[in-house]
Amino acid sequence: MIRLQDVEVCYGTLRALAGVTCAVESGAVGLLGPNGAGKSTLLKTLLGFLRAERGAVEMFGMTMPEHAVQARRFLGYMPEKDIVSPQVSAVSFLTYCGSLFGMSRADAMERTHEVLNFVGLDDERYRKMETYSTGMCQRVKFAQALIHDPKLLLLDEPTNGMDPAGRQEMLGLISQLARKRSVTVLLSSHLLPDVEMVCDRVIVISKGRIVRDGTVEELTAFRDGVFELRVRDNAEPFLERLTAMGCGLRPQQDGTILLIKPQQTAIRDFFEAARAAKTQIRRLHPVRQRLEEMFMQAIREPPAEDATHKEG
Repeated sequence: MIRLQDVEVCYGTLRALAGVTCAVESGAVGLLGPNGAGKSTLLKTLLGFLRAERGAVEMFGMTMPEHAVQARRFLGYMPEKDIVSPQVSAVSFLTYCGSLFGMSRADAMERTHEVLNFVGLDDERYRKMETYSTGMCQRVKFAQALIHDPKLLLLDEPTNGMDPAGRQEMLGLISQLARKRSVTVLLSSHLLPDVEMVCDRVIVISKGRIVRDGTVEELTAFRDGVFELRVRDNAEPFLERLTAMGCGLRPQQDGTILLIKPQQTAIRDFFEAARAAKTQIRRLHPVRQRLEEMFMQAIREPPAEDATHKEG
């Protein structure tokens, strides 16, 4: 679906993308990064709105931006900024969008009601969009990206301005498209919970460079020597023994204890300490690194030197 090789995009002297290489074949992929990291620039480059200074960009096997018009027939784009027309209804707007893809008026109208039903816009679809809330405008933007039944969705901050209930519903719809209707999704966001809820793979971009790329499971690997601990009763003597062994202990709000194991301590030592304290370990489970921890670590790392530019 998407392939970028050593792509550089500049705004004057500012390098917004600095040697980006990645590929997206299928599924739901999160493009995660802080504001100003280059997420929107990457999407606009994929769409053919921006031309790369160097590198190769392909969509559906077609080079961009040379074949942008052909490629756009297979993709839907939900931009971050508002695109709705205040003086017309959602029905009129989406019917017009359908006609841009070559649909007859009857087909465009039928498809309009299908996608508005899908995004959950009811009788409000007949009102002028100047009366819509932010959440309703987001639903219309999402609907226009779906009007032509695309194979690929590029979504730029799709939950912006939505209340918690609307946000959960929007993410649920995106997940449904990816998992049940086999639509490939590239979801650009700075909100980790959105990406975590929808995506199986995450690409982290920072200062115009990809700093992490992998599945959520790969990027949230088990933390070495860190365990989640829960005991049956008589916890105090047991925890005192663990402290004497050099373990770090951090009580959690759910009643579990985060246990940091010294390198020289064996797992069996914990069970022997529990037996000596006349208690029983109910849970001792390795702890994964949280997505937030991975993200913060990735964006704090100094950028790798670009050998090509260093030699130049």
